Formats: sequence, C-alpha cells, structure tokens
Amino acid sequence: MNPPAPDKQAIVAALAASLPAHCLLHSEEELKPYECDGLSAYRRTPLLVALPETVEQIRAVLRVCMQHQVPVVARGAGTGLSGGALPLENGVLLSLAKFNRILSIDPDNRTARVQPGVRNLAISEAAAEHNLYYAPDPSSQIACSVGGNVAENAGGVHCLKYGLTVHNIQKLDILTIDGEALTIGGDALDAPGFDLLALLTGSEGLLAIITEITVKLLPKPAVAKVILAAFGDVAQAGEAVSNVIASGIIPAGLELMDNGSIRASDDFVHAGYPRDAAAILLCEVDGDAHQVADELTRAQQVLRDSGATEIRIARDEAERLRFWAGRKAAFPAVGRLAPDYYCMDGTIPRHQIAEVLTRINKLSDEYGLAVVNVFHAGDGNLHPLILYDANKPGELEQTEEFGGKILEACVELGGAITGEHGVGMEKINQMCVQFNAAELNQFHAIKQAFDPDGLLNPGKAIPTLQRCAEFGAMHVHGGQVPFPELDRF
Repeated sequence: MNPPAPDKQAIVAALAASLPAHCLLHSEEELKPYECDGLSAYRRTPLLVALPETVEQIRAVLRVCMQHQVPVVARGAGTGLSGGALPLENGVLLSLAKFNRILSIDPDNRTARVQPGVRNLAISEAAAEHNLYYAPDPSSQIACSVGGNVAENAGGVHCLKYGLTVHNIQKLDILTIDGEALTIGGDALDAPGFDLLALLTGSEGLLAIITEITVKLLPKPAVAKVILAAFGDVAQAGEAVSNVIASGIIPAGLELMDNGSIRASDDFVHAGYPRDAAAILLCEVDGDAHQVADELTRAQQVLRDSGATEIRIARDEAERLRFWAGRKAAFPAVGRLAPDYYCMDGTIPRHQIAEVLTRINKLSDEYGLAVVNVFHAGDGNLHPLILYDANKPGELEQTEEFGGKILEACVELGGAITGEHGVGMEKINQMCVQFNAAELNQFHAIKQAFDPDGLLNPGKAIPTLQRCAEFGAMHVHGGQVPFPELDRF
C-alpha cells in the first residue's frame, strides 16, 4: 500500500523557517532542471529543491525531512551517469551546489580542505602555485563536484598509478539523517577505529550527507611522457595492456580507444590520432627524468612485441595534453554519432579485455546496436557506449537489456558491475547478479544502522531481495524482504 502523498505546502513552510526564500525551489519551471543527472534517460520531477548555503541549513533540511518522513536525495553537479541523483516525486532534492569553496590548502601536509560542491579540477588549479595537484581526474573533471566523486568513488585516466577517490581523501565531515555532525577519518594519515572513510566513499548518498572533505595532494611529476600505440586489432590492443603491466611498468595512465571513439574524438578536438587504427593505447609514464626515460624505452618494446603497428611519443607538453584531451572528450564526441547513447561502466580483470570485447561485439550484432568502446584499460574499467535512438519505440528498453548483458558478462569473467559510476538506478538489477542474498542483507543492515527510516536516497544502489526474485537472479524463500520500509517510497 502506497503512503499518502506528502503535504508539500507544510514542508515548504517548515523549510522556509530555516532557509531564505531564494534557497527553496518549488514551482514546476524551477524544478525541471533537476529532473535527472547525467543519465538523462531516467527523469523525475522532485517535490521541491533545497539549496542550502550553510551547514546549519543542511541540518534543518534533514530534520524537517525526518520529521515529515520525506526522502532526501543529495545532488552535486549532476554529472553522474547511473541515476544516483535521480529525484523522487515525493522527496526533497538537496543540492550542495552552493558549497563550492576551497577552505584551505596546506602545502606542508599536502592536503586541501574543500566543500563538496567544489569542482574536481578547481582543486588542482588552486594547488598549482605550490606545485601540487589532486590526482583523481574523471573525464568530467572540469564540471563534476568532489562530493559527487566521493559518493561514487570516482577514478579517472590516472587512477591506475594514483588510485581512486578513496585513496586520495583523508577526512570527511558528514551529517546523519537526524542532523548529527560526525568526522570520519582525521588530519593524520591514519585514524583509530574502524575504516568508516572507506565505507562512506562510494556509498552513493545512502548513509549521510557530506559537508566537507579533506583531500590529499601530490607533487607534480618532474616529467610526464605519453606514448600513443596504434593496433590493427582491438583484441590485440587489449592483450598489450596485460603485457605492459606484466613487464613491471605501472603507467600513470593506460587508456584504450577503439576506432569509433578514435574518429569521433579526433573530429571533435583534433587530437591527431591515427584514424585508421582499429584501436589505440595511450600509455603515460611519469616521475624523474631517468625513471621516465627507462620506462619509455621498456614500454615501447613491450608495445612493439604486442603487435603495435605505429608508436608515437608526444613531442612536447602541448601534444601530450592534446592526446589526453581527445580521450577525455570521448563521451561528448560520441554524442555526435547518434541521437542518444547509453554509457556503461563495468570492471574486469585485465587479462579478460580481449574476451569481453569479443562478447560486446557479438551482443552488438545480436541487438543490432552499434557500440563504441573506451577503457580505463590499466585497471580493467570499461565504458562501452551503446548508440541508440530514444525516439524509436522500444529501443531504449532494448539498449538497457544490452547494457545489462555486458555487466553480467563482467561478473561472469571475474569482474564487477561498476568501476566508478556507481550503481544508482541503472545497475540495480545487476546487483542481484553480483551479490547473493546474505551479502545484500548485510548491505541493508549497514544502511539501517546509518538511516533507520530509509530516507536517504531510497531505492538506489541496493536492491531488495524481493526485487531480485522478480528479476530472476536469486531464489528468496517465502519472498521475504529484509527491510521492506526501503521500498515504500
């Protein structure tokens, strides 16, 4: 039985007692821009949008929502690609866009304190005067917020050597659903007690609201060089990835692009890619001059032995940045190839790259939908982009089914259904394939410990066992749902 619709006027009145009028949006025109995140195939209009400007105002929003039993969905820059910030029609969308200040930079301890709405790239821009930078660099780093990066445990093209968000943050200040302020982690490199920092990172807004982040900064490498290696066969390029890592080289970045993404990106940013190659690898090495020279020589030999038909080293810094600009522009560039595309995000063991590419090609033929492939190849994080037309009846549903098959192949090959985009709404059915009933029950128990009423981003990331039974991925004795209150929204 569905609960009664919330009293919108009463909630607006309650929030207006603590938030200025310009921090509350509730007309249809004001709400429309918030109806989706970067996964625009899924859209819902929220009950209202709150844009607090202080931590006390965030606390007020949470307490009103708890009092009225209204769900809360936190939103950063809205660049997420899994529907994690998709609002609920009967819920409050809590935007942290106004929390966009870098509070301090500590060059001695190599840290920065930032608010969650700060753009990823802005951290490195601010730290540049100290010859420091923030390592995680998602393709959307010019726009995405660091709070959203924490929520999804985002990576980027240099995560192979320097790690994901979880490896590059030191402390979180959070508010629980009842408004309690907690500090997770600390100013030292290690903190006593359980590692709740790792638990909160990648929790997709299900456990708490992040109000401040202390990130780690790294010295800029003295030298960085990128190799572009072209291949006549995509699977061969995939094998080359394993060969590079097996040689003992850990590149700063190791990215794979197939011919579709090569041509689209080159048309878009004129990166100078070899347009006839079936695939290219971008392999960057960095460090001191001696180390880089040695690794460049070794990497080139490995790539030649792996079948590379052409090898280039960026002639100067401008060309190096141009090579990376083409890779980082792959998603928007592919948007020019079809009316719509569906960006998948799965992870596989590196040695399975050739196999998963073969399977994706077979599925592409089976569904009659073209696929363009972009990989964070070094850590096995794939991003197949399925091209489709949402205006054609049934094609979106067909595309979603195709994407689900790719994720299930990732699991079968020893990988996972996500690498950095999160589960959100997009992959919630495939969670039933990745995890068994006992594991899902444990996830729900953690959720209930932080959020007993299930008000924070309900219905995302963790499926109920009933949903999994309906999806057909597991047998649930008696159809029991461990925490049915999570489905009531």
